[in-house]
Amino acid sequence: MMPDTGRHGIQRMRQGLLAALVLLATILLIAPLGAAPAAPEERPANGISLTLHGPIGPASAAYIEQELAAAAQAQAGFVLLNIDTPGGLDQAMRDIIKAILASPVPVVSYVSPSGARAASAGTYILYASHVAAMAPATNLGAATPVSIGGSPALPGQSDESEPETDEASRDEAGAPPPAADNASAKRNKVVNDAVAYIRGLAEKRGRNADWAEAAVREGASLSAEQAAEKNVIDLVADSQTALLAEIDGRTVATASGSQTLRTARASLETRDPDWRMRILAVITNPSVAYILMMIGIYGLILEGYSPGALVPGITGAICLVIALFAFQILPVSYAGLALILLGIGLMTAEAFAPSFGILGLGGVVAFVAGSIFLMDTSVPGYEVHLGLIAGIATAAAGLMFLIVWLFARSRRQVVTTGREGLVGSIAEVIESGEDGGRIFVHGESWRAQASRPLTPGEKVRVLASRGLTLEIEPVSSRHAITE
Repeated sequence: MMPDTGRHGIQRMRQGLLAALVLLATILLIAPLGAAPAAPEERPANGISLTLHGPIGPASAAYIEQELAAAAQAQAGFVLLNIDTPGGLDQAMRDIIKAILASPVPVVSYVSPSGARAASAGTYILYASHVAAMAPATNLGAATPVSIGGSPALPGQSDESEPETDEASRDEAGAPPPAADNASAKRNKVVNDAVAYIRGLAEKRGRNADWAEAAVREGASLSAEQAAEKNVIDLVADSQTALLAEIDGRTVATASGSQTLRTARASLETRDPDWRMRILAVITNPSVAYILMMIGIYGLILEGYSPGALVPGITGAICLVIALFAFQILPVSYAGLALILLGIGLMTAEAFAPSFGILGLGGVVAFVAGSIFLMDTSVPGYEVHLGLIAGIATAAAGLMFLIVWLFARSRRQVVTTGREGLVGSIAEVIESGEDGGRIFVHGESWRAQASRPLTPGEKVRVLASRGLTLEIEPVSSRHAITE
């Protein structure tokens, strides 16, 4: 047997080893709790890609405003706006810039692909964007405001439209006549307003304000590389991938405060304009709008020269309303309402005027076009459903064609009333005579003329009407076919 001292020593060793294991397990359990939490990995934000190609008009402005609002609601990380535009309408440009300045989501404007441009209104939009970038072989500038009716002369430049003033037309002080002063003052007001506007955008984004003024006053333009050197834009990037990698980590000031861009590995969701915006973009193309305006004006003139022609007047009225919308003289909602009222009026007039369907067809076209324009609403749940528009348009077109068909069928039918309705009727001889005597037909007594004497009670057929005399023949004649 082992001595007691040895046995107690072994027990003490076992107890010490067990305590050491318990202490080690306790340390391992407590250590992770006291460790500093690891910094979460910053994930790249999702972006939305938009396109601004072609002339800028009400349709493109509505598209950008709608998508920027959707991006803010979806809490997107940024919006990439691809630009290739020759310019456009001033009011549409200002609507886009207002939406960019008020956007809580950073807007990265990128003039692409190579060969694209951001001229005129596009230059203003670049200056307003949080980040302005261009692809190689692109250009911007030529931001002088030009009226639809012609180009205003800038200070120090000649203008062919300005009336010439000779020495005899000047006053004693050598000043030009008041008409020339008024025209020059109006041009100066437009240019100075544009200069102040673009300088304000440049100062807000920290870009070259002096060159921006030169782009307005002198129509100056720059290539992408020159724009980057002159601090007109932020950078030149070969592709979208290179652009997103280069601006990653950049801090920009938005309407909701400063934000740091996380774009290096960001995914892009492309949102193209819907079908309605594409149709409106075609209509609001300046060339198309001008043609529509001309068709509208000349259509109304032709209708005035030949009242009742209907086709030129209806065509002109529809084209003129659409052209007014394109030039932004009428907002979308009012243009749609005007077209709808015009369509209802034309379809109503079809029931009272024998236009062979021209009024009704023009009314259906005007009504459908107005309904599409009227869908522009920012209140959810109040948009006009396409199925409802199609149903009402189909019903209206069906009613119109039914009226036209009934009218055409009535034109083909034999007249059964009045004097024409007597021809072919069967009559009875009530009084004989050498030249035919008198007959009773349709409840009336008529003088009749026949090729032979007739006897009372004999059945005859009416062949023609000659004044107050009816030409008749016996029903047994070879001309009588059936009763």
